[in-house]
Amino acid sequence: MFQQKKGVYGSPRMHQELRNQGRKHSIKRVARLMKQAGLSALPKRRKKQTNAQAIREERRANVLKQHFQAAGPDLVWVADITAIRTREGWLYLAGILDLFSRILVGWAIGPCADEELVQTALSRSVAHRHPGTGLLHHSDQGSQYSSAGYQQRLRELGFISSMSRRGNCYDNAPMESFWATLKKECLYREALMSKKQVRQTIFSSVEGFYLHHRRHSALGYLTPAQFEALMT
Repeated sequence: MFQQKKGVYGSPRMHQELRNQGRKHSIKRVARLMKQAGLSALPKRRKKQTNAQAIREERRANVLKQHFQAAGPDLVWVADITAIRTREGWLYLAGILDLFSRILVGWAIGPCADEELVQTALSRSVAHRHPGTGLLHHSDQGSQYSSAGYQQRLRELGFISSMSRRGNCYDNAPMESFWATLKKECLYREALMSKKQVRQTIFSSVEGFYLHHRRHSALGYLTPAQFEALMT
């Protein structure tokens, strides 16, 4: 079962999986047996900083204030860019996460961490989910998000803009956590991939494994797809 879950489940998720199969083992026993068998979730990997000294064209207040819950889908989105190392150089992945179900509602990947990349991720999110006005959009103060063009697009959509305090990664913790999990469990498990392999892996992971199969602790160990279907 550990290998069926791609070797990424620790004892809490393995315990929940066993319970769903009718096996009444305590979490302490699961943890002990996994330790004896040498089974453990993959360790965290250091990440590259992308926007530490970006020039801010426009700033917004931190409306979210680390309130990482939403009453329903498409009410609060968090956005960010992360750098992905490949054996052919760097790629940059922009994504938007729905705080209600933790579904990555839209994403874009490319060779440059620029405004065009985040605009593409935003456009795909809107086309996919068709949110209403009043949605709270939270990001860091990177130049891509604080640019006049991006902020104008948020206003056109009727979204409320919120930004993290400068240099405070905790203000966008769910997005940071998603990137860390994606890299640890799918992208950096073995040798570095080619850019083509990275693109293929991200698509299969985001649209397949994480959406329909990976249980999320913030969702009561349901998958994002299960949670959204059950709660809406």
